This record gives sequence, C-alpha cells and structure tokens, in this order.
Amino acid sequence: MAKSNLVIVESPAKAKTIGKYLGPGYEVKASMGHVRDLPKSKIGVDVERGFALDYQPIKGKEEVIDDLKKSAKKSEKVFLATDPDREGEAISWHLKEMLGLSDEKTYRVTFNEITKKVVGDSIAHPRALDMDLVNAQQARRVLDRLVGYQISPLLWKKIRRGLSAGRVQSVATRLVCEREAEIRAFVPQEYWSLDVELERVAPNLGRFKAAFYGRDKKMELNSEDAVTAVAQAVQAAPFTVRGVKRQDKQRNPAPPFITSTLQQEASRKLNMTPRRTMSVAQQLYEGVDLEGEGTVGLITYMRTDSLRLSDEATAAARDFILARYGSDYYPGKPRVYKTKSGAQDAHEAIRPSDVRLTPEDIRKDLTAEQYRLYKLIWSRFLACQMASAVYDSVAIEVESAGYTFRANHSALKFSGYTAVYVEGRDEDEEAPQSPLPDLREGEGLRLLKSDREQHFTQPPTRYTEATLVKALEEKGIGRPSTYAPTISTIMDREYVVKEGKYLRTTPLGEVVTGLMKDKFTDIVDTAFTAHMEEQLDEVEAGKVDWKSLLSQFYGGFEQELKKAEQDLDGERIKVPDEVSDVICPKCGRNLVYKSGRFGRFLACPGWPECDHTQPIVIEMPGKCPKCGGRILKKTSKRGYAYYGCEFNSSKDEAKKCDFMTWDVPVKENCPACGQTLFKKSGRGFKKPFCINPACPNFLPEDQRGYKKKTAEAAESPAEGAPPREEKKPPAKTAARKTPAKAKAAAKKPAARTKKEA
Repeated sequence: MAKSNLVIVESPAKAKTIGKYLGPGYEVKASMGHVRDLPKSKIGVDVERGFALDYQPIKGKEEVIDDLKKSAKKSEKVFLATDPDREGEAISWHLKEMLGLSDEKTYRVTFNEITKKVVGDSIAHPRALDMDLVNAQQARRVLDRLVGYQISPLLWKKIRRGLSAGRVQSVATRLVCEREAEIRAFVPQEYWSLDVELERVAPNLGRFKAAFYGRDKKMELNSEDAVTAVAQAVQAAPFTVRGVKRQDKQRNPAPPFITSTLQQEASRKLNMTPRRTMSVAQQLYEGVDLEGEGTVGLITYMRTDSLRLSDEATAAARDFILARYGSDYYPGKPRVYKTKSGAQDAHEAIRPSDVRLTPEDIRKDLTAEQYRLYKLIWSRFLACQMASAVYDSVAIEVESAGYTFRANHSALKFSGYTAVYVEGRDEDEEAPQSPLPDLREGEGLRLLKSDREQHFTQPPTRYTEATLVKALEEKGIGRPSTYAPTISTIMDREYVVKEGKYLRTTPLGEVVTGLMKDKFTDIVDTAFTAHMEEQLDEVEAGKVDWKSLLSQFYGGFEQELKKAEQDLDGERIKVPDEVSDVICPKCGRNLVYKSGRFGRFLACPGWPECDHTQPIVIEMPGKCPKCGGRILKKTSKRGYAYYGCEFNSSKDEAKKCDFMTWDVPVKENCPACGQTLFKKSGRGFKKPFCINPACPNFLPEDQRGYKKKTAEAAESPAEGAPPREEKKPPAKTAARKTPAKAKAAAKKPAARTKKEA
C-alpha cells in the first residue's frame, strides 16, 4: 500500500476545505495554531547567550502533536500549508522542528486563496521554508517579549497588577491620550457664516442660496461686527452673476481592500470591530459550506497591505461587468492600483476568490455577518474595476458690493462604479444641495433675505476603532495582523474605553502613558516604532540579521529599564479616580469608576462609610413599553448586558417599573402600535420585532431565537445582576476536553502572564 501525503494547516475548517480539493492520497490535519512558543512563566530569552530562545510545546497541545507525529511518520511527504505570512511561516518551521521532519520530506506550500485550482497548483509547486520570514517573526516575538516581560512587572509594582506595555499597544494608547489632551486644550474660536437667498429678476424663475466667500480671496468673518458690515453693504447693492462654470467631473472608485481599509470600512458600514471583522474574514477565507458546491474558500488571504490584483481576477471582473452592466460600465482596460511604499507585496489585495459567486446567490448558506462582510468585499472589488462615476457639476459666483458669494451643485450623470459600491466616510455626510437655476454670466439677481449664523470651531474628534487603525497604518505602526489585537488589548487593559463609537482614555491609560513617555521614550515614540517595523521588513528581505537587530535594540532598552527602576525605587503611582455624574443614592456623593474581575463598575468614593456599588448604565434608544421611561443598558456582575427601565430601582413605589429584557432596543418604532422595537441580542443583523402582546406585529418569546426568562425572572434582580433566565449556551470551542481533563483543568490555577499586544 502506497504511503499517503500529509498536509498540515492551522484550523479544522481550512483542513476540511483543502481535503475536499485534494481527495484520496492526501491526509489533511490541523495543528490548531501554534504548537510551541516561549514559556508563559518566564521570559524565555537568554540575552547573554546571543538571544537563545527557550521554545516549549504549548500546554494542551500534547494530543495534537502526538497525532501529527504519527501521521508524519507514515507519510511519504509532509506539506506545511499554514497561512502565507510571517506567523504562518513560523508555525510551519515550529512544526518541522517539533515533528522532527527532514528537509527531504518537508515541503512548504501557501494559498493566497483556497480554491481547487490554487490548492492544486501550490501542491504541485512547493518550496522550501523561508527562514528570513521565520526570523522576522522570531525577531518581532522576542522584541515584544523583552518589552512586555520587563516593563510589565514594573507597572505592576508601581501602579497596579494586571497591566502591560508593548511596542505597538503603548504607542496606540499614546495616540489616544494625545488626542484627548488636544481636546482638553482646545480653545474654541468664533466665526460667522452668511448665506443669501437670491432669485432671478427676469424671468422670475428660480431661487437659490449662495454662501459668503470673500473678495478676491477667501475671507473669514470672525465677529458679529464683521458679518453685519457685509450684510449691510450687500443689502443696499445689486447682485450680479459673475461667473457660471459647468463641467463633468469624474470620480474614480476606491482601490480594493487591504487589511486596514477592510477594518475601517467594516467599522463604518457594518459596525464591526476590527477583531470581529478579522474573525469573520478568516471564516470566509478558510471555507464555507455552499449548497451543491461543498466547502468553498470565498475570499483571498485577508492579512495584506498590497493593492495588487492577479490578471485572472481582473479578467473575471471584466467579464462579469460586461455581462451584467454592459460596456459603458467597463473602463476599457484593467485598473491597476499602486501599493504604498514599504508595504509587503507577498499577497494580493482582499477580493472574492470567484466573482461569479455573488452575495445574493450564496446568501442562504452564510451567516448574517458572513453575508454582510462578503458583500462588502465583493462589491468593493467589482467596483474597483468599473468605469468612473460622472457628475454634472455647476459652480456659480455672485458679486455684490465687491463681495463674492458662491453656490455649487452636482448631480449624478452616469452611475459607473456607484451602481455597485460607494465608499463610507468617517466624517458626517455633507448636507444635500439644491439644484441651481440655469443662470447666465452678467445676469442680475434680487436679494430676498440673508441669514447669518454664529459658529465656533470644534475640537478634534476622538478616535474610533476605524480611525485609530488608519492612524496606525499612516504612521507605520504595526502590520496588518497587529491592528485588531492591539486595539483589543488596550481596551482589555482599560487604558481606553469605548463610548458609543469613540475611544477615550481612562485615568489609568494616562498614568501608564505618562510613565512610559517619561521612562521609556523610544518604546512610545512613533518614529522609533515605525523604524523598528522597517527593520523587521529588512530582516524578512534577508538584508538585516535578526539577532543583530535585537542586540542593537536591547542595549538602549536595558539602560532605560535600569534607570527607570532606580528613579522609581520606593515610589507608588496613584491612579486618580474617574468621577462620574451619577449621584450615590445613599450619601449623595458623585460615584467613581472602579474595575473588578468582571470589568468596570460604579462605586461610592465614601467607602468604607458608604459601600454602594452599581453597574455602569448606557441610555438606549426608545422608551420603556410599560411606563414610557428611558431604557438603560446595564452590565451584570457576570459581564452580561441586559436592558431595563430607568425606574427599576426607584425608591418611589409609584414610579417603580419592573421592565427588563435581554433583547436590544432599536431606534425604530413599530408601525402598527408605535412602541419601541427590539431585536435579538448577539452578533449579526437581526430583524426587529414588537414585544407588545396587543400588537398585530407581536413576536412571542419562544420565536425570538432563544429561551426567555420566566415570570419569576421578571422580578427585579439583585443590584448589578442580570435578569434570571436559562443559561446561555457556551461558546463553541475548537476542541472538547474529556470530563476528567476538564476537571483537572478547573483545579489548576492559570499562570500569570505578561503579554504584548
């Protein structure tokens, strides 16, 4: 019997997809990610011995490793098919070392997309392991370990336990802190706007508004006196059309997605966090079961900063555009997008593996989140190969008393790529413009009225997750694989909190950042961190020795660390309380934010005299269906979100209301009864429903997707506790423990860790 070939990937989903394509003669198994790493209990890096690394098998992976060893032993060839990036290359190298594979038996393959053609071609054309890629990953891992495992204990001793520092997370926190400082230091400046409403003298048709511009160049109206002077001058003077400019303006489509732009757009349009975006994208890449097709990888690899597209992909887009939209919607030749300097070009941009698989055709086989993200990627890719949109643009200049007023309007003339996709914006959309009359140069106009309005300049906007990713990318901080975990880390450490869609630093984040800026200047310096990323790229390219890079870094870092320990000897840094505007119902003090094992909560600063605590509440849209009060989002002591009336705990029995629910209130009201609509909690889009039993749109509890609380559970829970109901099903795990192992694991305390993002 001929020996089979072993193919090792990271995940069972990926294994399933590739196994279908390869068929008999190949055994496809999953490593479940990394199989070995630096130890959690110690730094694992011997600086004195030339940065020797103490790699150890990851606990809990013993069975996986043994199974892979057995399969490798009986296989003729072993194909290491982990992800096509630094991390994937390192996993393959670790697998080779752990399994004791010879060079002659080991083959490295990568898949930019998991399709039958690409998988077959890759298996047919393997390569050797790229040790430059491996060393670049090792260098990053060691840098993060050195920083995290040596600074974090200092933070524990001087501020509080559970804190961490890192090359990327500390810079990200600094950016948010500095934006907050800008907002606090901002001094509003007064300015005025002046709009005039005009109409044609003859024929008496067509009114429009024009905004004050200036004289020969733009003028600022910084006071009421200034705007009054202009208003009085034009009130007594005629208005004349100074110029009319009509032209067709073209707007080109946005380039295809890279990791950062996908995270930004998914945040804007789908309200997905970067971490969730990458998780769902991973599912689409590894493969989804399609009816009649089996498991299919739907998108290309989603960790990339290259805008390159293959000839086959652009040809497929061309054929699809011509077939569905016609020749007017195709620009005549493929659009080519230039990748920014310094970007990695190992992979294509993020695109659908097969553009013929439209989102609508496969919607029934996808989860709500998978469908929405796939549609976003598919639409963006198709649009990037389509003709430009054409707008009919009109610009009018009007003159009076030596002052110029301007009016602009544009209307879509040819939809082009906008028939498929329109890029989202971080800023508020501009107000829609009214059409302008068909004016001629020199034509007289009549002033109907003028409107003046006082304004004040606004401070910089706080970062959102999307704009923070954009800032990190622009400054060269981190790489596509690090954006999502970095933001998650700084939020988990409570350096940054999310209010609505905006990120704000906490006093803890400001204290930690202040210490880092004072004692570890290089670590939180954006230019230094960006330079380190460039050096890591040089290691990947084989131009810089990875251990020389580590040595160069550690010399200065070690000195900073020693000096910081000396300067802070015997000092304990206090984190000031973050005061809320919520009043303690017992003693009348302003409650302060505290952190516990289940996250942030509100507590009275008067402890021990006053021991009042309560969960943090957020006002939600809609009104309580029982009493019309506000609906508040609360967090239980177990970390679950629930929703209840603001009068749940009212001391006034007449006002007290027992309304509570797991369902999420939405902005829309029921069209039949006018009450607030709700949707099922959890990720993904859910259709809103009405909970009013007297309404024809009422959806009973047993039809809302999960078991609801009983009548007993509707009673007001204890302070900070969610409504009692059936326990939610546990999250799916990659592998199940046997009862015995699970019991043993429960008894064993978790090791304390010091991590970098």
